Amino acid sequence: MIISLKKTVRDLIIGKNTYIESWTEYRQVILSGQYALLAMAFCLVYLLIDLSWGIYQTIPAYVVTLFMLSATIYLHRKGNHCVANYFLFPTLNMVVYLFASSESPNTGSALLFIPVALGAFAVFNYKQRIIAVNFACITYILFIATYLGDFSILPKRSYNEEELLANLIINFAIALPSSILAIYLLISVNHNNARELVNSNKMLSKSNEELDRFVYSTSHDLRAPLASVLGLISLSDRTENIDEIKRYLGMMQQRINSLDHFIKDITDYSRNNRTHINTSKIKLYSLAHEIWESLRYTVGAEVISFQINIPKDLEVESDPTRLSTILSNLISNAIRYHDHRKDNKFIKLSCQQTDQSFSLHIEDNGQGIEPEYHNKIFDMFFRANATSQGSGLGLYIVKETIAKLSGTIQLQSVPSMGSTFTINLPR
Repeated sequence: MIISLKKTVRDLIIGKNTYIESWTEYRQVILSGQYALLAMAFCLVYLLIDLSWGIYQTIPAYVVTLFMLSATIYLHRKGNHCVANYFLFPTLNMVVYLFASSESPNTGSALLFIPVALGAFAVFNYKQRIIAVNFACITYILFIATYLGDFSILPKRSYNEEELLANLIINFAIALPSSILAIYLLISVNHNNARELVNSNKMLSKSNEELDRFVYSTSHDLRAPLASVLGLISLSDRTENIDEIKRYLGMMQQRINSLDHFIKDITDYSRNNRTHINTSKIKLYSLAHEIWESLRYTVGAEVISFQINIPKDLEVESDPTRLSTILSNLISNAIRYHDHRKDNKFIKLSCQQTDQSFSLHIEDNGQGIEPEYHNKIFDMFFRANATSQGSGLGLYIVKETIAKLSGTIQLQSVPSMGSTFTINLPR
Protein backbone atom coordinates (compact mmCIF):
# COMPACT_ATOMS: atom_id res chain seq x y z
CA MET A 1 0.00 0.00 0.00
CA ILE A 2 2.77 2.42 0.98
CA ILE A 3 4.85 1.47 -2.08
CA SER A 4 1.83 1.96 -4.33
CA LEU A 5 1.18 5.41 -2.79
CA LYS A 6 4.83 6.43 -3.27
CA LYS A 7 4.72 5.31 -6.89
CA THR A 8 1.49 7.26 -7.47
CA VAL A 9 3.03 10.42 -5.98
CA ARG A 10 6.22 9.93 -8.00
CA ASP A 11 4.29 9.45 -11.24
CA LEU A 12 2.20 12.51 -10.47
CA ILE A 13 5.25 14.70 -9.89
CA ILE A 14 7.65 13.63 -12.67
CA GLY A 15 5.56 11.35 -14.90
CA LYS A 16 5.45 7.58 -15.38
CA ASN A 17 8.27 7.17 -17.90
CA THR A 18 10.71 9.72 -16.48
CA TYR A 19 14.01 8.60 -14.96
CA ILE A 20 16.34 10.84 -12.93
CA GLU A 21 19.80 9.26 -12.76
CA SER A 22 21.10 11.08 -9.67
CA TRP A 23 19.52 9.79 -6.47
CA THR A 24 20.12 13.11 -4.70
CA GLU A 25 18.51 15.13 -7.50
CA TYR A 26 15.61 12.67 -7.60
CA ARG A 27 14.95 13.09 -3.87
CA GLN A 28 15.13 16.88 -4.19
CA VAL A 29 12.69 16.90 -7.10
CA ILE A 30 10.30 14.57 -5.27
CA LEU A 31 10.48 16.73 -2.13
CA SER A 32 9.76 19.87 -4.15
CA GLY A 33 6.78 18.15 -5.75
CA GLN A 34 5.59 16.89 -2.35
CA TYR A 35 5.83 20.43 -0.98
CA ALA A 36 3.67 21.65 -3.84
CA LEU A 37 1.11 18.86 -3.38
CA LEU A 38 0.98 19.38 0.40
CA ALA A 39 0.59 23.12 -0.09
CA MET A 40 -2.31 22.49 -2.47
CA ALA A 41 -3.94 20.15 0.04
CA PHE A 42 -3.45 22.66 2.86
CA CYS A 43 -4.90 25.44 0.69
CA LEU A 44 -8.02 23.37 0.19
CA VAL A 45 -8.22 22.69 3.94
CA TYR A 46 -7.86 26.39 4.78
CA LEU A 47 -10.39 27.26 2.09
CA LEU A 48 -12.96 24.88 3.58
CA ILE A 49 -12.30 26.26 7.07
CA ASP A 50 -12.76 29.86 5.87
CA LEU A 51 -15.98 28.93 4.06
CA SER A 52 -17.30 27.18 7.18
CA TRP A 53 -16.59 30.36 9.16
CA GLY A 54 -18.25 32.55 6.53
CA ILE A 55 -15.03 34.13 5.23
CA TYR A 56 -15.27 34.55 1.45
CA GLN A 57 -12.83 37.36 0.60
CA THR A 58 -9.86 34.96 0.67
CA ILE A 59 -11.19 32.78 -2.16
CA PRO A 60 -9.29 34.62 -4.98
CA ALA A 61 -6.01 34.25 -3.05
CA TYR A 62 -6.56 30.49 -2.71
CA VAL A 63 -7.42 30.14 -6.41
CA VAL A 64 -4.26 31.99 -7.51
CA THR A 65 -2.15 29.93 -5.10
CA LEU A 66 -3.57 26.65 -6.39
CA PHE A 67 -2.88 27.77 -9.96
CA MET A 68 0.76 28.64 -9.17
CA LEU A 69 1.33 25.36 -7.33
CA SER A 70 -0.21 23.43 -10.23
CA ALA A 71 2.23 25.22 -12.53
CA THR A 72 5.06 23.94 -10.30
CA ILE A 73 3.94 20.32 -10.80
CA TYR A 74 3.55 20.92 -14.54
CA LEU A 75 7.13 22.23 -14.77
CA HIS A 76 8.46 19.20 -12.89
CA ARG A 77 6.69 16.87 -15.30
CA LYS A 78 8.29 18.78 -18.19
CA GLY A 79 11.73 18.32 -16.63
CA ASN A 80 12.19 22.01 -15.73
CA HIS A 81 12.93 21.24 -12.09
CA CYS A 82 14.93 24.37 -11.27
CA VAL A 83 12.30 26.68 -12.81
CA ALA A 84 9.64 24.79 -10.85
CA ASN A 85 11.44 25.62 -7.62
CA TYR A 86 11.62 29.29 -8.66
CA PHE A 87 7.82 29.15 -8.91
CA LEU A 88 7.32 27.17 -5.71
CA PHE A 89 9.15 29.12 -3.03
CA PRO A 90 8.09 32.66 -3.97
CA THR A 91 4.52 31.33 -4.10
CA LEU A 92 4.80 29.72 -0.66
CA ASN A 93 6.44 32.80 0.83
CA MET A 94 3.81 35.16 -0.56
CA VAL A 95 0.80 33.05 0.41
CA VAL A 96 2.06 32.69 3.98
CA TYR A 97 2.69 36.44 4.13
CA LEU A 98 -0.75 37.24 2.69
CA PHE A 99 -2.60 35.33 5.39
CA ALA A 100 -0.18 35.97 8.29
CA SER A 101 -0.27 39.75 7.73
CA SER A 102 -4.07 39.83 7.63
CA GLU A 103 -4.72 38.18 10.98
CA SER A 104 -3.59 38.20 14.58
CA PRO A 105 -0.09 36.88 15.38
CA ASN A 106 -1.79 34.66 17.96
CA THR A 107 -3.10 32.40 15.18
CA GLY A 108 0.44 31.12 14.66
CA SER A 109 0.21 31.41 10.90
CA ALA A 110 3.74 32.83 10.83
CA LEU A 111 4.96 29.39 11.93
CA LEU A 112 4.52 28.34 8.32
CA PHE A 113 7.51 30.48 7.36
CA ILE A 114 9.76 27.87 9.06
CA PRO A 115 9.06 24.88 6.75
CA VAL A 116 9.25 27.23 3.74
CA ALA A 117 12.79 28.32 4.69
CA LEU A 118 13.87 24.76 5.53
CA GLY A 119 12.40 23.50 2.26
CA ALA A 120 14.55 25.90 0.27
CA PHE A 121 17.72 24.43 1.79
CA ALA A 122 16.46 20.88 1.28
CA VAL A 123 15.43 21.32 -2.35
CA PHE A 124 18.37 23.34 -3.66
CA ASN A 125 21.70 21.48 -3.70
CA TYR A 126 25.04 22.70 -2.37
CA LYS A 127 25.99 24.37 -5.65
CA GLN A 128 22.72 26.35 -5.46
CA ARG A 129 23.13 27.27 -1.79
CA ILE A 130 23.21 31.00 -2.57
CA ILE A 131 19.71 30.70 -4.05
CA ALA A 132 18.53 28.89 -0.90
CA VAL A 133 20.07 31.60 1.30
CA ASN A 134 18.33 34.30 -0.74
CA PHE A 135 14.96 32.58 -0.40
CA ALA A 136 15.57 32.18 3.34
CA CYS A 137 16.37 35.91 3.57
CA ILE A 138 13.12 36.72 1.75
CA THR A 139 11.28 34.50 4.21
CA TYR A 140 12.91 36.29 7.14
CA ILE A 141 12.09 39.74 5.76
CA LEU A 142 8.45 38.77 5.20
CA PHE A 143 8.28 37.35 8.74
CA ILE A 144 9.55 40.63 10.18
CA ALA A 145 7.14 42.59 7.99
CA THR A 146 4.27 40.44 9.25
CA TYR A 147 4.91 41.31 12.88
CA LEU A 148 6.27 44.83 12.64
CA GLY A 149 4.33 46.17 9.68
CA ASP A 150 0.68 47.06 9.49
CA PHE A 151 0.28 46.50 5.77
CA SER A 152 -2.06 43.79 4.49
CA ILE A 153 -3.30 43.00 0.99
CA LEU A 154 -6.17 40.89 2.27
CA PRO A 155 -8.80 42.41 4.53
CA LYS A 156 -7.94 42.19 8.22
CA ARG A 157 -9.66 39.28 9.97
CA SER A 158 -10.49 38.99 13.63
CA TYR A 159 -11.21 35.80 15.54
CA ASN A 160 -12.63 34.98 18.92
CA GLU A 161 -10.52 33.01 21.40
CA GLU A 162 -11.83 29.62 20.28
CA GLU A 163 -11.08 30.42 16.64
CA LEU A 164 -7.60 31.71 17.57
CA LEU A 165 -6.84 28.44 19.37
CA ALA A 166 -8.20 26.39 16.47
CA ASN A 167 -6.04 28.34 14.00
CA LEU A 168 -2.97 27.94 16.20
CA ILE A 169 -3.47 24.16 16.42
CA ILE A 170 -4.06 23.85 12.67
CA ASN A 171 -1.04 25.98 11.74
CA PHE A 172 1.22 24.10 14.15
CA ALA A 173 -0.07 20.75 12.88
CA ILE A 174 0.87 21.80 9.34
CA ALA A 175 4.18 23.55 10.10
CA LEU A 176 5.67 20.71 12.15
CA PRO A 177 5.36 17.79 9.67
CA SER A 178 6.38 20.06 6.80
CA SER A 179 9.54 21.02 8.69
CA ILE A 180 10.23 17.39 9.57
CA LEU A 181 9.86 16.44 5.89
CA ALA A 182 12.53 18.96 4.89
CA ILE A 183 14.91 17.90 7.67
CA TYR A 184 14.35 14.23 6.82
CA LEU A 185 15.42 14.84 3.24
CA LEU A 186 18.59 16.62 4.37
CA ILE A 187 19.43 13.70 6.69
CA SER A 188 18.67 11.07 4.04
CA VAL A 189 20.73 12.91 1.40
CA ASN A 190 23.69 13.11 3.79
CA HIS A 191 23.25 9.43 4.66
CA ASN A 192 23.17 8.46 1.00
CA ASN A 193 26.25 10.57 0.25
CA ALA A 194 28.09 8.90 3.14
CA ARG A 195 27.03 5.48 1.88
CA GLU A 196 28.19 6.33 -1.64
CA LEU A 197 31.53 7.48 -0.20
CA VAL A 198 31.95 4.17 1.65
CA ASN A 199 31.05 2.24 -1.51
CA SER A 200 33.43 4.37 -3.55
CA ASN A 201 36.25 3.65 -1.09
CA LYS A 202 35.51 -0.08 -1.29
CA MET A 203 35.50 0.08 -5.09
CA LEU A 204 38.75 2.07 -5.05
CA SER A 205 40.42 -0.50 -2.79
CA LYS A 206 39.16 -3.29 -5.04
CA SER A 207 40.41 -1.45 -8.13
CA ASN A 208 43.86 -0.89 -6.58
CA GLU A 209 44.17 -4.57 -5.67
CA GLU A 210 43.06 -5.63 -9.14
CA LEU A 211 45.42 -3.12 -10.74
CA ASP A 212 48.40 -4.53 -8.83
CA ARG A 213 47.49 -8.07 -9.85
CA PHE A 214 46.68 -6.94 -13.37
CA VAL A 215 50.05 -5.25 -13.91
CA TYR A 216 51.99 -8.20 -12.50
CA SER A 217 50.06 -10.90 -14.38
CA THR A 218 49.76 -9.06 -17.68
CA SER A 219 53.48 -8.29 -17.78
CA HIS A 220 54.16 -12.00 -17.28
CA ASP A 221 51.49 -13.25 -19.68
CA LEU A 222 52.46 -10.77 -22.38
CA ARG A 223 56.18 -11.47 -22.13
CA ALA A 224 55.94 -15.27 -21.89
CA PRO A 225 54.59 -15.85 -25.46
CA LEU A 226 57.04 -13.30 -26.86
CA ALA A 227 59.92 -15.01 -25.10
CA SER A 228 58.75 -18.37 -26.48
CA VAL A 229 58.55 -16.95 -30.02
CA LEU A 230 62.08 -15.50 -29.70
CA GLY A 231 63.34 -18.88 -28.50
CA LEU A 232 61.66 -20.70 -31.38
CA ILE A 233 63.11 -18.19 -33.87
CA SER A 234 66.56 -18.87 -32.43
CA LEU A 235 66.02 -22.64 -32.80
CA SER A 236 64.82 -22.15 -36.39
CA ASP A 237 68.01 -20.27 -37.22
CA ARG A 238 70.09 -23.22 -36.09
CA THR A 239 68.50 -25.85 -38.31
CA GLU A 240 67.98 -26.36 -42.01
CA ASN A 241 65.53 -29.21 -41.56
CA ILE A 242 62.26 -28.09 -43.21
CA ASP A 243 60.12 -30.35 -41.01
CA GLU A 244 61.71 -28.93 -37.88
CA ILE A 245 61.22 -25.38 -39.11
CA LYS A 246 57.54 -26.10 -39.89
CA ARG A 247 57.09 -27.52 -36.41
CA TYR A 248 58.68 -24.42 -34.88
CA LEU A 249 56.44 -22.20 -37.02
CA GLY A 250 53.37 -24.09 -35.78
CA MET A 251 54.48 -23.60 -32.19
CA MET A 252 55.03 -19.88 -32.89
CA GLN A 253 51.52 -19.64 -34.28
CA GLN A 254 50.13 -21.22 -31.10
CA ARG A 255 52.02 -18.71 -28.95
CA ILE A 256 50.86 -15.77 -31.08
CA ASN A 257 47.25 -17.00 -30.96
CA SER A 258 47.54 -17.27 -27.19
CA LEU A 259 48.84 -13.71 -27.06
CA ASP A 260 46.03 -12.54 -29.34
CA HIS A 261 43.40 -14.16 -27.09
CA PHE A 262 44.97 -12.51 -24.06
CA ILE A 263 44.93 -9.07 -25.69
CA LYS A 264 41.26 -9.64 -26.64
CA ASP A 265 40.47 -10.46 -23.00
CA ILE A 266 42.17 -7.26 -21.86
CA THR A 267 40.16 -5.30 -24.44
CA ASP A 268 36.90 -6.90 -23.26
CA TYR A 269 37.80 -6.11 -19.64
CA SER A 270 38.54 -2.47 -20.46
CA ARG A 271 35.42 -2.07 -22.63
CA ASN A 272 33.17 -3.43 -19.89
CA ASN A 273 34.56 -0.96 -17.35
CA ARG A 274 34.61 2.10 -19.58
CA THR A 275 31.54 1.97 -21.80
CA HIS A 276 27.94 2.69 -20.89
CA ILE A 277 25.21 0.10 -21.17
CA ASN A 278 23.40 0.33 -24.51
CA THR A 279 20.33 -1.86 -24.60
CA SER A 280 18.46 -3.08 -27.64
CA LYS A 281 16.27 -6.02 -28.62
CA ILE A 282 18.28 -9.19 -29.19
CA LYS A 283 17.24 -12.43 -30.84
CA LEU A 284 19.02 -14.96 -28.66
CA TYR A 285 19.02 -17.77 -31.20
CA SER A 286 20.67 -15.58 -33.87
CA LEU A 287 23.25 -14.28 -31.40
CA ALA A 288 24.15 -17.79 -30.21
CA HIS A 289 24.39 -19.04 -33.81
CA GLU A 290 26.72 -16.17 -34.78
CA ILE A 291 28.98 -16.87 -31.79
CA TRP A 292 29.20 -20.58 -32.63
CA GLU A 293 30.00 -19.80 -36.27
CA SER A 294 32.90 -17.63 -35.09
CA LEU A 295 34.21 -20.42 -32.81
CA ARG A 296 33.45 -23.61 -34.73
CA TYR A 297 36.87 -23.68 -36.44
CA THR A 298 38.86 -23.36 -33.22
CA VAL A 299 40.87 -26.37 -32.06
CA GLY A 300 38.56 -29.06 -30.67
CA ALA A 301 35.29 -27.50 -31.82
CA GLU A 302 34.98 -29.81 -34.83
CA VAL A 303 34.20 -32.81 -32.60
CA ILE A 304 31.59 -31.02 -30.44
CA SER A 305 27.84 -30.90 -31.09
CA PHE A 306 26.45 -27.42 -30.40
CA GLN A 307 22.72 -27.44 -29.58
CA ILE A 308 20.67 -24.22 -29.34
CA ASN A 309 17.45 -25.00 -27.49
CA ILE A 310 16.01 -21.50 -27.85
CA PRO A 311 12.98 -20.44 -29.95
CA LYS A 312 14.16 -18.56 -33.05
CA ASP A 313 11.73 -15.69 -32.44
CA LEU A 314 12.59 -15.17 -28.74
CA GLU A 315 13.69 -11.58 -28.09
CA VAL A 316 15.14 -10.01 -24.96
CA GLU A 317 16.33 -6.49 -24.24
CA SER A 318 19.91 -6.20 -23.07
CA ASP A 319 23.34 -4.93 -24.12
CA PRO A 320 24.23 -6.99 -27.23
CA THR A 321 27.99 -6.39 -26.98
CA ARG A 322 28.19 -7.46 -23.36
CA LEU A 323 25.87 -10.43 -23.84
CA SER A 324 28.00 -11.55 -26.79
CA THR A 325 31.15 -11.27 -24.64
CA ILE A 326 29.55 -13.41 -21.91
CA LEU A 327 28.41 -16.17 -24.25
CA SER A 328 31.64 -16.15 -26.29
CA ASN A 329 33.77 -16.65 -23.18
CA LEU A 330 31.60 -19.42 -21.76
CA ILE A 331 31.27 -21.31 -25.05
CA SER A 332 34.98 -20.99 -25.89
CA ASN A 333 35.81 -22.29 -22.39
CA ALA A 334 33.51 -25.26 -22.96
CA ILE A 335 35.34 -25.96 -26.23
CA ARG A 336 38.79 -25.55 -24.70
CA TYR A 337 38.08 -27.87 -21.76
CA HIS A 338 36.05 -30.57 -23.53
CA ASP A 339 36.65 -34.18 -22.53
CA HIS A 340 38.43 -35.84 -25.46
CA ARG A 341 37.73 -39.31 -23.98
CA LYS A 342 33.98 -39.02 -24.57
CA ASP A 343 32.32 -39.92 -27.84
CA ASN A 344 29.25 -37.66 -27.79
CA LYS A 345 30.69 -34.30 -26.84
CA PHE A 346 28.14 -31.49 -26.65
CA ILE A 347 27.47 -27.91 -25.62
CA LYS A 348 23.81 -27.05 -24.99
CA LEU A 349 22.41 -23.55 -24.76
CA SER A 350 18.88 -23.04 -23.41
CA CYS A 351 16.81 -20.16 -22.05
CA GLN A 352 14.01 -19.61 -19.57
CA GLN A 353 12.16 -16.34 -19.10
CA THR A 354 9.74 -14.50 -16.84
CA ASP A 355 8.12 -11.08 -17.17
CA GLN A 356 11.04 -9.44 -15.34
CA SER A 357 14.10 -11.56 -16.19
CA PHE A 358 15.56 -14.32 -18.33
CA SER A 359 18.13 -17.02 -17.60
CA LEU A 360 20.61 -18.67 -19.94
CA HIS A 361 21.98 -22.16 -19.31
CA ILE A 362 25.27 -23.20 -20.92
CA GLU A 363 25.72 -26.94 -20.34
CA ASP A 364 28.58 -29.20 -21.47
CA ASN A 365 29.84 -32.72 -20.77
CA GLY A 366 33.47 -31.67 -20.60
CA GLN A 367 36.15 -32.14 -17.97
CA GLY A 368 34.16 -30.51 -15.17
CA ILE A 369 35.57 -28.42 -12.30
CA GLU A 370 36.71 -29.65 -8.91
CA PRO A 371 34.41 -28.47 -6.06
CA GLU A 372 37.23 -26.64 -4.26
CA TYR A 373 37.63 -24.34 -7.28
CA HIS A 374 33.97 -23.37 -7.69
CA ASN A 375 34.36 -20.17 -5.64
CA LYS A 376 37.69 -19.23 -7.24
CA ILE A 377 37.18 -19.64 -10.98
CA PHE A 378 35.71 -16.13 -11.29
CA ASP A 379 38.77 -14.50 -9.69
CA MET A 380 41.13 -12.49 -11.83
CA PHE A 381 43.91 -14.59 -13.39
CA PHE A 382 42.82 -17.77 -11.61
CA ARG A 383 43.71 -21.00 -13.40
CA ALA A 384 42.39 -24.29 -12.09
CA ASN A 385 45.43 -26.21 -13.31
CA ALA A 386 48.98 -25.48 -14.40
CA THR A 387 48.39 -26.75 -17.94
CA SER A 388 45.58 -24.30 -18.63
CA GLN A 389 46.07 -22.41 -21.89
CA GLY A 390 43.66 -19.61 -20.97
CA SER A 391 44.53 -16.13 -19.78
CA GLY A 392 42.75 -16.51 -16.46
CA LEU A 393 40.67 -13.45 -17.35
CA GLY A 394 37.77 -15.03 -19.23
CA LEU A 395 35.49 -16.01 -16.34
CA TYR A 396 36.46 -12.89 -14.39
CA ILE A 397 35.30 -10.80 -17.35
CA VAL A 398 32.10 -12.85 -17.51
CA LYS A 399 31.38 -12.16 -13.83
CA GLU A 400 32.15 -8.44 -14.07
CA THR A 401 30.12 -8.04 -17.27
CA ILE A 402 27.11 -9.80 -15.74
CA ALA A 403 27.42 -7.61 -12.65
CA LYS A 404 27.42 -4.55 -14.92
CA LEU A 405 24.10 -5.77 -16.32
CA SER A 406 22.74 -6.26 -12.76
CA GLY A 407 22.68 -10.03 -13.20
CA THR A 408 24.06 -13.11 -11.46
CA ILE A 409 25.86 -16.31 -12.48
CA GLN A 410 25.87 -19.74 -10.82
CA LEU A 411 27.94 -22.84 -11.51
CA GLN A 412 27.05 -26.51 -11.21
CA SER A 413 29.90 -28.85 -12.08
CA VAL A 414 31.00 -32.43 -11.42
CA PRO A 415 34.53 -33.55 -12.36
CA SER A 416 34.57 -35.82 -15.45
CA MET A 417 30.82 -35.22 -15.90
CA GLY A 418 30.58 -31.62 -17.12
CA SER A 419 29.51 -28.12 -16.11
CA THR A 420 26.45 -25.92 -16.31
CA PHE A 421 26.64 -22.13 -16.03
CA THR A 422 23.34 -20.38 -15.30
CA ILE A 423 23.11 -16.65 -16.02
CA ASN A 424 20.20 -14.58 -14.71
CA LEU A 425 19.70 -11.14 -16.26
CA PRO A 426 16.93 -8.54 -16.02
CA ARG A 427 14.78 -8.65 -19.11
